[in-house]
Amino acid sequence: MMLKKSLASLPRSLVLALLCAGAMAQASAQTGTSRIGFVYTERLMTESKLAKAADAKLQSEFSKRQKQLDDAVQKYKQSREKFDDEAPKLSDVDRTKRTRELLDMEKDVQRMQREYNEDLFQRKNEERAAIAQKAYKLIEQVAEQDHLDVVLQEAIWTSPRIDITDRILKLLDK
Repeated sequence: MMLKKSLASLPRSLVLALLCAGAMAQASAQTGTSRIGFVYTERLMTESKLAKAADAKLQSEFSKRQKQLDDAVQKYKQSREKFDDEAPKLSDVDRTKRTRELLDMEKDVQRMQREYNEDLFQRKNEERAAIAQKAYKLIEQVAEQDHLDVVLQEAIWTSPRIDITDRILKLLDK
């Protein structure tokens, strides 16, 4: 019980490191040596040909909506500026009416922005998940080929000697 509370108070990455160290110690005791690999997953998601193709796909998929959103924002700004210039000359009824119209327009623009961002975020996650699925299979293959005991993806520091990111990138780009 005390150990569970102690582990809960530690940062997640530290707990992960402790678990890995324990597993490595056990593997080392059984075989005499342990082999570690490391992958910068963020590089896989940004530097691979798959990632660049996914970015281009998303760009073309969302460019029309981005233009519509930009146009709506510009129209709102112009209407707002026009209202600010004309407001002193308007009657109270007209000023109130135009204020409501501007508020409605602003709400529409905000809704469009929110929906655009949510849809783009969801599509990015879908594309990244597809890349991750392929990458994890390749990481598993490389780990088996090189007889690695563990492959890490989060670390404060790693030696270039254990970094297999470039190999995975090359395999992803095939």
